[in-house]
Amino acid sequence: MSYSCKSIYSTLPRTQRGQPLVLGGDPKGKNFLYTNGNSVIIRNIENPAISDVYTEHSCTVNVAKYSPSGFYIASGDQSGKVRIWDTVNKEHILKNEFHPFGGPIKDIAWSPDNQRMVVVGEGRERFGHVFMSETGTSVGEISGQSKPINSCDFRPARPFRIITGSEDNTIAIFEGPPFKFKMTKQEHSRFVQAVRYSPQGNLFASAGFDGKVYLYDGVSSDLVGEVGAPAHSGGVYAVAWSPDGKQLLTASGDKTAKLWDVETREMVSEFVMGTTVEDQQVSCLWQNSYLLTVSLSGFINYLDVNDPTKPLRIVKGHNKPLTSLTLSEDRSTIFTASHDGCVTRWNAETGENDRVQGTGHGNQVNGMKVMDGTLYTCGIDDSLRQVDIEGNTYKAQSLKLGSQPKGMDVLKEQNLIVTASINEITVSKDNQKVSTLKVGYEPTSVACSPKGHVAVGGNMDNRVHIYELQNNNLNQLHELEHLGPVMDVAYSPDDKYLVASDAHRKVILYSTDEYKVANTQEWGFHNARVNCVAWSPDSLLVASGSLDTSIIIWHVEKPSKHIIIKNAHAQSQVTRLAWVDNQTLVSVGQDCNTKLWTITPF
Repeated sequence: MSYSCKSIYSTLPRTQRGQPLVLGGDPKGKNFLYTNGNSVIIRNIENPAISDVYTEHSCTVNVAKYSPSGFYIASGDQSGKVRIWDTVNKEHILKNEFHPFGGPIKDIAWSPDNQRMVVVGEGRERFGHVFMSETGTSVGEISGQSKPINSCDFRPARPFRIITGSEDNTIAIFEGPPFKFKMTKQEHSRFVQAVRYSPQGNLFASAGFDGKVYLYDGVSSDLVGEVGAPAHSGGVYAVAWSPDGKQLLTASGDKTAKLWDVETREMVSEFVMGTTVEDQQVSCLWQNSYLLTVSLSGFINYLDVNDPTKPLRIVKGHNKPLTSLTLSEDRSTIFTASHDGCVTRWNAETGENDRVQGTGHGNQVNGMKVMDGTLYTCGIDDSLRQVDIEGNTYKAQSLKLGSQPKGMDVLKEQNLIVTASINEITVSKDNQKVSTLKVGYEPTSVACSPKGHVAVGGNMDNRVHIYELQNNNLNQLHELEHLGPVMDVAYSPDDKYLVASDAHRKVILYSTDEYKVANTQEWGFHNARVNCVAWSPDSLLVASGSLDTSIIIWHVEKPSKHIIIKNAHAQSQVTRLAWVDNQTLVSVGQDCNTKLWTITPF
């Protein structure tokens, strides 16, 4: 068996209220960059479904920027490390790693000749550093500001200048090389969030939480004037220049993005992005003819200059860890849910997606299943809800459960839903409970077989409990002992087998005739808790996903053979798995990405 990554449905940028987000643009104009968790996401600007993920940072990455040549990317993380890696090879080979200061890096800028780099942030001993990108040798010092620095930029032409914007409400100007502090500008009355030179270097713009945007001369740093008065009614998080330097795009917490004429400093057009807190605009990027902004929700908006009333396209998805996954009955649609309660539907072929509308759980979704054109979801608000798949919206009705649900499955023939909650198992039909069984263990997962058997994984008692459904009531048939808490259970589509995974790193196969262990070879190659298991449609392959970040594919007829997909979700655990067909596996994880894998059997 062999495997390859077929496609990645990438996470959205990780946003934080009150924090600007930095988007990086490719000088060749093909891609753009942002970060989420330990990952740097590289997305094709023309077709954002095409993406790549760099995962070599060991802690949260805050910013990534292309070098002016386009051959390298520099990314800075929470610990103060900067990694410089190549964009040409698929493996993204590391060129250099530097540790300019201890503390979060908030922005990075390259000199136009690719040789120097300035990084700023919240260091313990200093708030910024400027050094050679080849050797890490210092070429001056960033000083003169008394609080963390949010933004920096390099003048793209000689004479070189560096500008920095700080939480002490000032902009500092440095001349060099070697770079020395020249002066501070104090026009802003609140945190300065963004400073950017125009592409020609003749001007630079600054934006702050006071809603103001100022323009300065690129060489002398004299104030040229204020853009708008003020530019926005909320804090301005980001500015981006047009390639010709004649227009300026601003993104604000007042839920708008605005386009300005640089010469007149008057507004050209306003993009009103919505009315909710999630519609605050925390970043923007102008690349070739594309104007991008990022909402607080993480959605990436492609602005339409000709029609400011609605974006050309909105890239949706998740930016929080994924907790649940299921497929439509024809397996053409993938449904994913995250721990903030958002549910997204994806076209399994193209990766096109949309967010499910309406009032959902509002927090973590623990289970999802499709039956007869309806998606059923259960969440930690102790309810079972329904989504009308055709209308892509939550229905009004919901069923209150007795305690927090941990998993669910459906019996299509009987039109029944079985939900396993912390202290009970509920059988429901048509939004009504038909029976409830109180249990003395904490269920983790549930699986239903076509013949009416229900398997429930137990957390504290290390057992799989097998029930039979008679007249909609559950009667216990068997108990299967494990060496650790049982994390997931799944019946094979042909109903011959039950597979169970546990916290003791094991995946155990049972025959459903007498519920005896069926795998002659022990399936125990994971290094940590096995979170989830899934069957291929032909009942020959079992996939298991683990806390150890790997996925293992097991073969029922060749139990000694298996393949391991290491680091399937980049230093984060695999939470759910499903098979689209006998060769295509979907996985979701705590890195917020949805991945499709091509599995070639033996």
